[in-house]
Amino acid sequence: MTKGSRPLRVLVAGGGIAGQALAYWLTRGGHRVTVVERFPALRATGAQVDLRGQGIEAVKRMGLLDTVRAKLVDEAGVAFIDARGRARATIMANTSGQGRQTLTSEYEIMRGDLVRILHDATKDDTEYVFGTSVDGFEQDEHEVTAHFSDGSSGAFDLLVGADGQGSRIRRALLPKGSDPYWRMGIHMAYWFIPRIASDSTIRDTYMVPGGRQIMRRSHNPTETQVYFVLREASDAASAIHRAPVEAQQEFWAARFRDAGWQTERFIEGMRTSPFFYSQEVVQVRTDTWSKGRVVLAGDAAHCASPYSGMGISGGLVGAHVLAGEINRHPDDLPTALANYDSVLRPFVNHIQGGVNPRLLRLAMPRTQRAIDAFQAAASLACFLRVPDLVARHSKEDRGGDWRLPANPAPVSTG
Repeated sequence: MTKGSRPLRVLVAGGGIAGQALAYWLTRGGHRVTVVERFPALRATGAQVDLRGQGIEAVKRMGLLDTVRAKLVDEAGVAFIDARGRARATIMANTSGQGRQTLTSEYEIMRGDLVRILHDATKDDTEYVFGTSVDGFEQDEHEVTAHFSDGSSGAFDLLVGADGQGSRIRRALLPKGSDPYWRMGIHMAYWFIPRIASDSTIRDTYMVPGGRQIMRRSHNPTETQVYFVLREASDAASAIHRAPVEAQQEFWAARFRDAGWQTERFIEGMRTSPFFYSQEVVQVRTDTWSKGRVVLAGDAAHCASPYSGMGISGGLVGAHVLAGEINRHPDDLPTALANYDSVLRPFVNHIQGGVNPRLLRLAMPRTQRAIDAFQAAASLACFLRVPDLVARHSKEDRGGDWRLPANPAPVSTG
């Protein structure tokens, strides 16, 4: 915060990765931050996520990289397997410290662990309100008034919508009828099941005719994650994610029951899983991220989809840029928010543009013949060490040559 400026009252809707990272930098800039999260407690759940490129640098600048390292998941690589579970091709993680990450990152971590790390780093300086959401707002040139789900209201200098892919703040911000979603015709569900002896530290990827894919990865000694991925452009597939969980599970079980390999085990484990999530794979693309004193951050602004490999990193980078502009221009929010857009937009365009639906569909073939061809090509590439050589000798990771701007605020090393 510049000398002589008054602290801003900032309301962040959403206590996930981007919301908490933003709180981290804004409180260090001297501002008063309130984070409201609609879940009754910290939402420290979710599947395995990774850090890449500029996301690793963003965590390093927060002084949290060693803390993250202590919680990393041991995932050595990715194997493409056949119906008997035999690896046809295996691509190992690039742990050389040079080039780019492969299909698995050197920095794999459970989403819940990353959420807890960010919460521990922010809870002493940030006001957290759980079990509450922003149901509406209105603004003028002086302040924005937020209306909460408990019937109360509050006045703030800035409202940040960090409420995810399905953001309600974004819905209120954009013109009525506008659709921010860029769809790929791909759907995904994931959950946890008990780990068994044959579940290794290599992530298994099993292709099934009909544009289907199953992934298995194990993140601790007792738990394994299961992912069902479906290539389907139907109204039924798009609608299922809003249905009750029991209906979602029945949909996924019906689509995969004949898939072979360990599918029976996976579907059986679905019923008793402590965690289940079903989603359409989309990107969020909008021409503007702010209006007046309301601004979007993280997936609410620029979800890049799991296939970008940069979803979590994008949220951390976006929070870094937004906080930096606010801290540098606390008395001129229009300039701060315009700069946020102009500085971050090239990075977002790059990571979103790296997702090619045609290539994704190649990795989700509809016929066994196409699956055999894919695995044969992958096997030859691995035999020739192509993935390893490409990763090690790449000049940049998935975020391209875009560089993080200066730190938003000083970080204590004590």
